[in-house]
Amino acid sequence: MKRLLALFVALLLLVPASSFALSPEEIMKKIQDLTNQIQELKKQMQEMQNKQMQQQADVMDAKDQAKEVKSKFGWLTIGGDYRFRFDSLRGDVHEHFNFSDLENQAYEIWQSHIMLGGYYASQGITYPLVKPWTNPLNGQTYLITGLSSTELNQLFGAAMKGNSTAKNDALLTNRFRLTIKAQATENIAVKARLAMYKIWGHQTSGPLTDAGYFADRMSTGGAPFDGQTGHLPMDNKLVVDYAYATWSNVFDLPVWFSVGRRPSTEGIPTNIRQNREKVGTAGVPGLMIDYAFDGLTLGFAPYIEALPGFYAKVCYGKGFDSGFRTDIPGDSTPKDVDFLGINIVPIDTDNFHVELQWDRAFNIFDTFPDSGVKANLGDIDQYGITATYKVENLGAGDLTLFASAALSKTHPSDEMLAMDIFTTVDMNGDGIPDDLDGDGYPDLMLVQNQPLAGLLFDADQNGQPVDKDSKTGHAFYVGARYDIKSTGTKIGLEYNYGSKNWITFGPAADDMWTNKLGTRGEVYEAYLIQELPEMPIAKMGKAYFRLGYQYYKFRYTGSNSWIGAPKKIDDLTSMNYPQFMAPLKNAHDIYFTFDVTF
Repeated sequence: MKRLLALFVALLLLVPASSFALSPEEIMKKIQDLTNQIQELKKQMQEMQNKQMQQQADVMDAKDQAKEVKSKFGWLTIGGDYRFRFDSLRGDVHEHFNFSDLENQAYEIWQSHIMLGGYYASQGITYPLVKPWTNPLNGQTYLITGLSSTELNQLFGAAMKGNSTAKNDALLTNRFRLTIKAQATENIAVKARLAMYKIWGHQTSGPLTDAGYFADRMSTGGAPFDGQTGHLPMDNKLVVDYAYATWSNVFDLPVWFSVGRRPSTEGIPTNIRQNREKVGTAGVPGLMIDYAFDGLTLGFAPYIEALPGFYAKVCYGKGFDSGFRTDIPGDSTPKDVDFLGINIVPIDTDNFHVELQWDRAFNIFDTFPDSGVKANLGDIDQYGITATYKVENLGAGDLTLFASAALSKTHPSDEMLAMDIFTTVDMNGDGIPDDLDGDGYPDLMLVQNQPLAGLLFDADQNGQPVDKDSKTGHAFYVGARYDIKSTGTKIGLEYNYGSKNWITFGPAADDMWTNKLGTRGEVYEAYLIQELPEMPIAKMGKAYFRLGYQYYKFRYTGSNSWIGAPKKIDDLTSMNYPQFMAPLKNAHDIYFTFDVTF
């Protein structure tokens, strides 16, 4: 009120002196007009104050609602990522003798003879199309059939492969993953990730995983290895990538226990080129293992001043469950495939990380679990070390360096991969096919359950092991990434090498041709990541493009496989060293991705 009176007096002072000559009526009218204006101004000021008070009340209500939502749902965190990927793939296949194609053609000939029935006439001899024959050398009885010249040409024509090129100019894929974390109690949390990964225009994994080049990209009936689920293109169904529960601070000690389907993929340092942070204490070195295990972990993280971030853990996983076994004599049910590992991280800081690991695969299987494991080929040990180091503020950005090295060592059993095969009759084992019906052409023989190969060794023509010794392989993986802060640009270079007998267990790796870290040879990769200057709304909100190129130079056959003896690619000819899969001598992949995380 005092402010209004002061305003009124000020207005009077502004009235010109001549105004005092006005009549009393005119003066009263001006006073009334000023009074009305003051009342209107007062009303407007009151309305503004009311609006401000309402806005403050709305803000308080919003904060209260946010607190209420947080109190109700603060235990639940939801995130994930989407990725579009384009790959242009080309590979050069070396000439070779393809055992799989030979068997397929022999099977067709065999079936045609059975369907025709009757006898085959050659040079005046009436010969059964399919008949039993007892080998005088070993007393075993086999089914044999004669071959015509046309059939013989078909047989070897199907198996002899010259140099060729394999390519897919435009492989397009979508991948979507939904991550959930639920804090159930003060020290117990459950984490899970669901994934959908498919090729554009397909609902099965056939075009990629059944291409017939590498064991880790093969499948049976469109289904990959169990631990590859969600990591290879399949269909548009959401599948469980990982799901596990972790109990931290067990009995108020620096100990944790975790059990479930493990997050044992995309491990350090492969996360660097994926533009992702390290997977906490749950990950494993990517050079050694990239596979989603079902298992458990017991970890210990004491405070050691000289070793910041120190932790160690013991991990167990099951790679294959063979089902029921009986005490019936002669039960040939294979054993379960188990994994045991010890991981020690002496230093884990923002800029420096060192990781040591030993693990063993027990009773490794002989073939794809979904196609029926029949034998346990032995055990495989791995020993590895990984280190990453970040140099901050080096010029225009930060430089991240990494190096990883590992050894693999086999402990083969007496068991081998065995299957029913077709082969030419060879009575005395001299390698020269026999002609039992006297028509001038070799005869075809069905051998059931023939041993073919073991843990990095082959079997001879009689099914006996050749060079069944323990084999040691090695590999190393190095790289660097430079992050330019002002533009959000990241430039990376990587190189990895694997020796003749190197074995990794990484069939879930995010490479299209094959897991590059399991290559028996060399792989070069260069990439550029460009993050988009978008304001993040989601907690993990980020979007970026990635453009890269991979070049594989294969030195030996059998990359990412432990079955059979590796052969030098340059030594393959059209007749020696039969191959189950077409051997690539080199391969290229130009890829582009658009990634969004939330």
